[in-house]
Amino acid sequence: MNNHQLSLVMRRLKAESVHWPTPVAVEIACQGKPFLVLAGCLLSLRTRDETMGPAAKRLFQLADTPQKMLRVPVDEIEKAIYPVAFYRNKAKNLLSICSAIVDRFAGSVPSTLDELMQLKGVGRKTANLTMVLGFDKMGICVDVHVHRICNRWGYVETKEADETERVLRQTLPKHFWKEINALLVAFGKNICKPVSPACGICPIEKYCCKVNLKKIN
Repeated sequence: MNNHQLSLVMRRLKAESVHWPTPVAVEIACQGKPFLVLAGCLLSLRTRDETMGPAAKRLFQLADTPQKMLRVPVDEIEKAIYPVAFYRNKAKNLLSICSAIVDRFAGSVPSTLDELMQLKGVGRKTANLTMVLGFDKMGICVDVHVHRICNRWGYVETKEADETERVLRQTLPKHFWKEINALLVAFGKNICKPVSPACGICPIEKYCCKVNLKKIN
């Protein structure tokens, strides 16, 4: 897939996305609070939206700022976010992040990749998504969906998500950087699934190279 084809694909996916559920991270971002985006991203790691969404809602009812979160006992945070994956570790990491934000960043979530990645438990995926959704800054969030689909399309040929991000930063037109994650997450959950993708109803099937497909319907 070349960039001309990619532009056609992205345009079509954007039109089709109105028929798919909005990713929970995007819904959280609509509240306009970077801290909620960061906390939501932390909860989402290895956890489905169906579990993360209600957990995030319960958590934010307890506290919606770093300062308020630090006043919540860790066991209450654990109870609120259960059953997200690794909920005990995430509760501890969240409090560590809140402490760092208050002590080192004057109580405000940092807005650069390097500063965000200084926070405990925050990797490139979470940092990029926080920049894009929390601050409307340029970034490319590569999760399992973006990595899998870009390789399946034949747009990249990579083994790991970090490598995919590096390649996309070199090849992906910048006007697609912010939106690629939300579009491919929705597309990946509804059409281009890891196993048994729905190629028969895929709106951009003719552009796909179908690299390494395990099974095609």
